[in-house]
Amino acid sequence: MLNLPPTPAINGRTAVVPLLAYPSEHVRTPGFFNQYCSEHGINAVMVPWKVSPSGLPAAIEAIRQIESIPGFVITIPHKQEVCRHCDTLEGLAEVMCVCNAVRKNADGTLAGRMYDGRGFVQGLQDRGIPLAGTSVLLAGAGGVATAIAFELAGSQVRRIGIQNRSLDKGRELAEQLSRHFPGLDIELNPQRVEAYDIAVNGTSLGLHPDDPLPFDPSTLRQDTVVAEVVMQPDITPLLQRASENGQRIHKGVHMVTTQIKLLVGFTTGHTG
Repeated sequence: MLNLPPTPAINGRTAVVPLLAYPSEHVRTPGFFNQYCSEHGINAVMVPWKVSPSGLPAAIEAIRQIESIPGFVITIPHKQEVCRHCDTLEGLAEVMCVCNAVRKNADGTLAGRMYDGRGFVQGLQDRGIPLAGTSVLLAGAGGVATAIAFELAGSQVRRIGIQNRSLDKGRELAEQLSRHFPGLDIELNPQRVEAYDIAVNGTSLGLHPDDPLPFDPSTLRQDTVVAEVVMQPDITPLLQRASENGQRIHKGVHMVTTQIKLLVGFTTGHTG
Protein backbone atom coordinates (compact mmCIF):
# COMPACT_ATOMS: atom_id res chain seq x y z
CA MET A 1 0.00 0.00 0.00
CA LEU A 2 1.41 3.41 -1.02
CA ASN A 3 1.69 5.96 1.77
CA LEU A 4 1.12 9.13 -0.24
CA PRO A 5 -0.04 12.58 0.95
CA PRO A 6 -3.53 13.77 -0.02
CA THR A 7 -4.27 14.99 -3.51
CA PRO A 8 -3.44 18.72 -3.88
CA ALA A 9 -6.30 21.08 -2.98
CA ILE A 10 -8.46 21.74 -6.03
CA ASN A 11 -9.85 25.14 -6.97
CA GLY A 12 -10.94 27.03 -10.07
CA ARG A 13 -7.34 27.52 -11.22
CA THR A 14 -6.23 23.90 -10.85
CA ALA A 15 -4.60 22.45 -13.96
CA VAL A 16 -5.97 18.99 -14.73
CA VAL A 17 -3.55 16.52 -16.34
CA PRO A 18 -5.29 13.33 -17.53
CA LEU A 19 -3.46 10.01 -17.74
CA LEU A 20 -4.86 8.13 -20.73
CA ALA A 21 -4.75 4.35 -20.24
CA TYR A 22 -6.68 1.18 -21.07
CA PRO A 23 -7.21 -0.41 -18.69
CA SER A 24 -6.54 2.23 -16.03
CA GLU A 25 -6.92 0.23 -12.83
CA HIS A 26 -3.20 -0.63 -12.65
CA VAL A 27 -1.76 2.88 -13.02
CA ARG A 28 0.38 4.36 -10.23
CA THR A 29 1.67 7.53 -11.91
CA PRO A 30 -1.16 9.80 -10.59
CA GLY A 31 -0.14 9.12 -6.98
CA PHE A 32 3.47 10.12 -7.60
CA PHE A 33 2.49 13.06 -9.81
CA ASN A 34 0.08 14.45 -7.23
CA GLN A 35 2.55 13.89 -4.42
CA TYR A 36 5.17 15.91 -6.31
CA CYS A 37 2.70 18.74 -7.02
CA SER A 38 1.56 18.83 -3.38
CA GLU A 39 5.12 18.93 -2.05
CA HIS A 40 6.18 21.67 -4.48
CA GLY A 41 3.09 23.89 -4.27
CA ILE A 42 2.05 23.27 -7.87
CA ASN A 43 -1.67 23.80 -8.49
CA ALA A 44 -2.17 20.76 -10.70
CA VAL A 45 -3.70 17.33 -10.34
CA MET A 46 -3.47 14.14 -12.39
CA VAL A 47 -6.50 11.89 -12.85
CA PRO A 48 -6.62 8.55 -14.69
CA TRP A 49 -8.86 8.37 -17.75
CA LYS A 50 -9.90 4.91 -18.94
CA VAL A 51 -9.87 5.45 -22.71
CA SER A 52 -10.26 2.56 -25.15
CA PRO A 53 -8.26 2.62 -28.40
CA SER A 54 -11.42 3.42 -30.36
CA GLY A 55 -12.15 6.32 -28.02
CA LEU A 56 -8.68 7.87 -28.20
CA PRO A 57 -9.36 10.33 -31.07
CA ALA A 58 -12.45 11.73 -29.32
CA ALA A 59 -10.60 12.02 -26.00
CA ILE A 60 -7.76 13.99 -27.58
CA GLU A 61 -10.19 16.24 -29.44
CA ALA A 62 -11.93 16.96 -26.12
CA ILE A 63 -8.57 17.77 -24.51
CA ARG A 64 -7.89 20.31 -27.26
CA GLN A 65 -11.12 22.11 -26.31
CA ILE A 66 -10.76 22.06 -22.50
CA GLU A 67 -8.70 25.05 -21.34
CA SER A 68 -8.12 23.60 -17.86
CA ILE A 69 -5.99 20.83 -19.40
CA PRO A 70 -2.44 22.03 -20.19
CA GLY A 71 -1.22 18.58 -21.22
CA PHE A 72 -1.63 14.88 -20.62
CA VAL A 73 0.31 11.67 -20.06
CA ILE A 74 -0.13 8.43 -21.99
CA THR A 75 0.46 4.80 -21.10
CA ILE A 76 -0.41 1.35 -22.47
CA PRO A 77 -1.73 0.92 -25.15
CA HIS A 78 -1.70 4.43 -26.61
CA LYS A 79 1.97 5.47 -26.78
CA GLN A 80 2.35 4.94 -30.51
CA GLU A 81 -1.15 5.81 -31.72
CA VAL A 82 -1.17 9.15 -29.86
CA CYS A 83 1.66 10.41 -32.08
CA ARG A 84 -0.78 10.52 -35.01
CA HIS A 85 -2.78 13.12 -33.08
CA CYS A 86 0.18 15.36 -32.15
CA ASP A 87 1.04 18.37 -34.28
CA THR A 88 4.76 18.07 -33.48
CA LEU A 89 7.05 15.50 -31.88
CA GLU A 90 10.20 16.48 -30.00
CA GLY A 91 13.47 14.69 -29.26
CA LEU A 92 13.38 10.89 -29.31
CA ALA A 93 9.62 10.96 -29.87
CA GLU A 94 10.25 12.32 -33.37
CA VAL A 95 12.77 9.57 -34.11
CA MET A 96 10.69 6.72 -32.69
CA CYS A 97 7.12 8.00 -33.32
CA VAL A 98 6.32 7.08 -29.71
CA CYS A 99 5.50 9.43 -26.84
CA ASN A 100 4.22 9.32 -23.27
CA ALA A 101 3.68 13.03 -22.57
CA VAL A 102 1.88 15.72 -24.56
CA ARG A 103 1.90 19.49 -23.96
CA LYS A 104 -0.77 21.87 -25.24
CA ASN A 105 0.97 24.95 -26.64
CA ALA A 106 -0.38 28.51 -26.44
CA ASP A 107 -1.68 28.25 -30.01
CA GLY A 108 -3.56 25.05 -29.19
CA THR A 109 -1.19 22.69 -30.98
CA LEU A 110 -0.06 19.48 -29.28
CA ALA A 111 3.62 18.58 -28.85
CA GLY A 112 4.69 15.09 -27.79
CA ARG A 113 7.80 13.83 -26.00
CA MET A 114 9.00 10.47 -24.72
CA TYR A 115 10.40 10.19 -21.19
CA ASP A 116 10.08 6.46 -20.45
CA GLY A 117 13.54 5.55 -21.70
CA ARG A 118 15.23 8.33 -19.78
CA GLY A 119 13.30 7.46 -16.63
CA PHE A 120 14.18 3.78 -16.91
CA VAL A 121 17.90 4.36 -17.47
CA GLN A 122 18.08 6.97 -14.72
CA GLY A 123 16.36 4.54 -12.37
CA LEU A 124 19.06 1.93 -13.02
CA GLN A 125 21.87 4.44 -12.56
CA ASP A 126 20.37 5.87 -9.36
CA ARG A 127 20.49 2.38 -7.88
CA GLY A 128 24.12 1.82 -8.76
CA ILE A 129 23.60 -0.45 -11.76
CA PRO A 130 26.34 0.36 -14.32
CA LEU A 131 25.50 0.51 -18.02
CA ALA A 132 28.61 1.52 -19.98
CA GLY A 133 30.20 -1.51 -21.60
CA THR A 134 27.45 -3.92 -20.54
CA SER A 135 25.23 -6.20 -22.61
CA VAL A 136 21.45 -5.89 -22.22
CA LEU A 137 18.75 -8.37 -23.17
CA LEU A 138 15.54 -6.49 -23.99
CA ALA A 139 12.19 -8.27 -24.31
CA GLY A 140 9.88 -6.29 -26.57
CA ALA A 141 10.03 -3.90 -29.50
CA GLY A 142 7.01 -1.69 -28.82
CA GLY A 143 6.89 1.90 -27.64
CA VAL A 144 8.41 1.51 -24.18
CA ALA A 145 11.00 -1.03 -25.31
CA THR A 146 12.06 1.21 -28.19
CA ALA A 147 12.51 4.20 -25.89
CA ILE A 148 14.55 2.11 -23.47
CA ALA A 149 16.70 0.71 -26.29
CA PHE A 150 17.59 4.19 -27.55
CA GLU A 151 18.46 5.46 -24.07
CA LEU A 152 20.54 2.35 -23.33
CA ALA A 153 22.43 2.82 -26.59
CA GLY A 154 23.05 6.46 -25.67
CA SER A 155 24.39 5.29 -22.31
CA GLN A 156 27.16 3.36 -24.09
CA VAL A 157 26.04 -0.19 -23.52
CA ARG A 158 28.10 -2.59 -25.63
CA ARG A 159 25.36 -4.87 -26.89
CA ILE A 160 21.56 -5.01 -27.01
CA GLY A 161 19.80 -8.29 -27.65
CA ILE A 162 16.21 -7.80 -28.85
CA GLN A 163 13.83 -10.63 -28.00
CA ASN A 164 10.44 -10.18 -29.64
CA ARG A 165 7.62 -12.45 -30.79
CA SER A 166 7.19 -10.49 -34.03
CA LEU A 167 10.42 -10.87 -36.00
CA ASP A 168 9.46 -8.00 -38.31
CA LYS A 169 8.96 -5.58 -35.43
CA GLY A 170 12.15 -6.72 -33.73
CA ARG A 171 14.06 -6.30 -36.98
CA GLU A 172 12.61 -2.81 -37.43
CA LEU A 173 13.90 -1.77 -33.99
CA ALA A 174 17.31 -3.32 -34.74
CA GLU A 175 17.53 -1.34 -37.99
CA GLN A 176 16.56 1.89 -36.23
CA LEU A 177 19.27 1.36 -33.62
CA SER A 178 21.87 0.52 -36.28
CA ARG A 179 21.17 3.75 -38.14
CA HIS A 180 21.55 5.94 -35.06
CA PHE A 181 24.25 3.96 -33.23
CA PRO A 182 26.44 2.32 -35.90
CA GLY A 183 28.97 1.02 -33.35
CA LEU A 184 26.40 -0.83 -31.26
CA ASP A 185 26.39 -4.64 -31.31
CA ILE A 186 22.78 -5.77 -31.89
CA GLU A 187 21.40 -9.31 -31.74
CA LEU A 188 17.88 -10.31 -32.75
CA ASN A 189 16.33 -13.11 -30.69
CA PRO A 190 19.72 -14.22 -29.30
CA GLN A 191 20.21 -17.88 -28.41
CA ARG A 192 22.92 -17.48 -25.74
CA VAL A 193 21.05 -15.33 -23.21
CA GLU A 194 23.48 -16.26 -20.42
CA ALA A 195 25.93 -13.78 -21.99
CA TYR A 196 23.83 -10.78 -20.88
CA ASP A 197 24.52 -8.63 -17.81
CA ILE A 198 21.05 -7.05 -17.59
CA ALA A 199 17.71 -8.48 -18.75
CA VAL A 200 14.75 -6.12 -19.19
CA ASN A 201 11.07 -6.82 -19.66
CA GLY A 202 10.01 -4.00 -21.98
CA THR A 203 6.56 -5.50 -22.62
CA SER A 204 3.24 -5.44 -20.75
CA LEU A 205 3.56 -9.14 -19.85
CA GLY A 206 3.06 -9.46 -16.11
CA LEU A 207 0.28 -6.90 -15.94
CA HIS A 208 -2.36 -9.65 -15.95
CA PRO A 209 -2.31 -12.75 -13.70
CA ASP A 210 -2.35 -15.28 -16.56
CA ASP A 211 0.42 -13.66 -18.61
CA PRO A 212 3.39 -15.86 -19.51
CA LEU A 213 6.86 -14.76 -18.46
CA PRO A 214 8.57 -12.52 -21.06
CA PHE A 215 11.67 -14.70 -20.58
CA ASP A 216 12.84 -17.36 -18.14
CA PRO A 217 15.31 -15.82 -15.66
CA SER A 218 16.69 -19.28 -14.86
CA THR A 219 18.38 -19.26 -18.29
CA LEU A 220 20.39 -16.17 -17.24
CA ARG A 221 23.49 -15.97 -15.07
CA GLN A 222 22.89 -15.58 -11.36
CA ASP A 223 24.63 -12.18 -11.41
CA THR A 224 22.36 -10.87 -14.19
CA VAL A 225 20.14 -7.96 -13.12
CA VAL A 226 16.48 -8.61 -13.99
CA ALA A 227 14.52 -5.40 -14.58
CA GLU A 228 10.83 -4.61 -15.15
CA VAL A 229 8.72 -1.87 -16.69
CA VAL A 230 5.42 -3.27 -15.35
CA MET A 231 4.56 -1.37 -12.15
CA GLN A 232 1.52 -3.27 -10.91
CA PRO A 233 1.93 -5.68 -9.24
CA ASP A 234 4.97 -4.28 -7.48
CA ILE A 235 6.68 -7.67 -7.67
CA THR A 236 5.69 -9.25 -10.97
CA PRO A 237 5.94 -13.01 -11.59
CA LEU A 238 9.17 -12.32 -13.49
CA LEU A 239 10.73 -10.49 -10.55
CA GLN A 240 9.46 -13.12 -8.13
CA ARG A 241 11.08 -15.90 -10.14
CA ALA A 242 14.34 -13.94 -10.48
CA SER A 243 14.41 -13.21 -6.76
CA GLU A 244 13.96 -16.91 -6.02
CA ASN A 245 16.94 -17.56 -8.30
CA GLY A 246 19.05 -15.16 -6.23
CA GLN A 247 19.25 -12.57 -9.01
CA ARG A 248 19.13 -8.85 -8.33
CA ILE A 249 15.78 -7.35 -9.32
CA HIS A 250 14.80 -3.84 -10.41
CA LYS A 251 11.13 -2.82 -10.11
CA GLY A 252 9.07 -1.14 -12.79
CA VAL A 253 8.02 1.66 -10.46
CA HIS A 254 11.54 3.12 -10.59
CA MET A 255 10.95 4.10 -14.23
CA VAL A 256 8.14 6.44 -13.18
CA THR A 257 9.49 7.91 -9.95
CA THR A 258 12.60 9.18 -11.73
CA GLN A 259 10.64 10.94 -14.50
CA ILE A 260 7.86 12.57 -12.45
CA LYS A 261 9.63 15.95 -12.31
CA LEU A 262 10.03 15.86 -16.10
CA LEU A 263 6.37 14.94 -16.65
CA VAL A 264 5.12 17.69 -14.33
CA GLY A 265 7.37 20.29 -15.95
CA PHE A 266 6.48 19.36 -19.51
CA THR A 267 2.71 19.01 -19.09
CA THR A 268 2.11 21.96 -16.72
CA GLY A 269 5.04 24.31 -17.31
CA HIS A 270 5.92 24.22 -13.59
CA THR A 271 9.30 22.83 -12.55
CA GLY A 272 8.80 22.90 -8.78
